[in-house]
Amino acid sequence: MAAITLLEAIRQGLWEEMERDERVFLLGEDIGVYGGAFKVTEGFVGRFGEERVIDTPISESAIVGAACGAAMMGMRPVAEMQFIDFISCCFDILRNYAATSRYRQGIGIPMVVRGPCGGGVHGGPFHSQNVESLFLNTPGLKMVEPSTPYDAKGLIKAAIRDEDPVLFFEHKFLYRNPKIKQELPSDDYIVPIGKAATLREGRDLSIITYGAMVYTALDAADKLKEEGLEAEIIDLRTLLPFDREAILESVKKTSKVIILHEATRTGGMAGELTAVINEEAFEYLDGPVMRVTSIDTPVPYAPPLEEFFLPQVDDVLKAARALAAY
Repeated sequence: MAAITLLEAIRQGLWEEMERDERVFLLGEDIGVYGGAFKVTEGFVGRFGEERVIDTPISESAIVGAACGAAMMGMRPVAEMQFIDFISCCFDILRNYAATSRYRQGIGIPMVVRGPCGGGVHGGPFHSQNVESLFLNTPGLKMVEPSTPYDAKGLIKAAIRDEDPVLFFEHKFLYRNPKIKQELPSDDYIVPIGKAATLREGRDLSIITYGAMVYTALDAADKLKEEGLEAEIIDLRTLLPFDREAILESVKKTSKVIILHEATRTGGMAGELTAVINEEAFEYLDGPVMRVTSIDTPVPYAPPLEEFFLPQVDDVLKAARALAAY
């Protein structure tokens, strides 16, 4: 098979699940005839029809509200946010209704809310956010963010088959990135939700990350190797529930940790992961857990400002050298 992009992997996953299960349907803004803002659903309406590929009004609350109701009645909706930033419009429905349904009444809400996240493409503050920390404190939700085509396809299929609501974040910088194309298996497969992946073995420090920052971590690890430091890289893949076992195993192995993410610093994933490491592996640490994140501002539009805002390889190197010298 030819190597494909992350975007095409998501397309394939959605297509195969719609072929496999007639309960699966899509809804969102411009996803039908137009094929979606990023063309993820291009051609779907011709194959599956307007009853299963539904163009909606510009109302994220209506999209997710309709998806919740359909899921409760036995369907498998996949709702698209044209940009994940606008998921904030339906925060109440997701947090107070979808996430609590199984606890309140024993009824699962098997739906997926997916959409493009992240910066690096000069989209400005309304089209570049990473929103995972907004939902991290929401029991009942699951959150996924793949970094490779293989994981993107396997995880979107797993998310659609899951019995509870899943937020599926797709980093737009990776959508068509030719450097990360992969050949995928022709058979049906899923990537289990809740399982991290060790992308690179190392002995001197662990870099725990996800999304587009995986590639920042890999580039940093190459440079650190030239300095005699072997960095282990853990790709979380699932952000909620995150893989505690994989994180703690790596920490116990290397004793020094960098947590790298693109979302802003305060209240981010890194803080929660640091707390877990301190509580469950403190005696293994040979230095403080270091956070490398974006700074606490809205995402800038101007390219030089956005570059300053986002974590760079040099930021990871600085933290790694500080840990090595600790």
